[in-house]
Amino acid sequence: MEGVILIFNKVLSSGNCSNRYSCFCRLAVRAVVFKDDKLLLIKTKKGDYKFPGGGTEQDESHCEALMREVLEETGYHVDRVNELVGIIIEKKPDKFDSTKIFEMKSYYYICNIGRRQVEQTLDEYEAEQDFKPIWISLNEALEKITS
Repeated sequence: MEGVILIFNKVLSSGNCSNRYSCFCRLAVRAVVFKDDKLLLIKTKKGDYKFPGGGTEQDESHCEALMREVLEETGYHVDRVNELVGIIIEKKPDKFDSTKIFEMKSYYYICNIGRRQVEQTLDEYEAEQDFKPIWISLNEALEKITS
């Protein structure tokens, strides 16, 4: 998207890793993709919007994880992973273990994609949430993501 630079770095915290709590940490990567003045997002059946991407697997680079996750969730092939534009660290009480804090560290990268060549290959959770890739304007995306 010509003329638009998206840079962010936000820390959301409702928990604190201290001696009393142990942390369960997860590393994720997210793709920020613009095409024809629109942004690629995933919409769920709940009406939530998110950037395509997900958790990295053991010994997987950020680039490899982005390519795999974007393909699975959208059917688009990532042609190129460009610059890192933001990191969001979220900490909150773990839903499954009250003695732990869940920490998600998400890295956001500008990515270029090719044509959509395959169908989505969603995991059970993503299929249950009815993940759908959509293209929306930056203003609409900001409104949806921040509401």
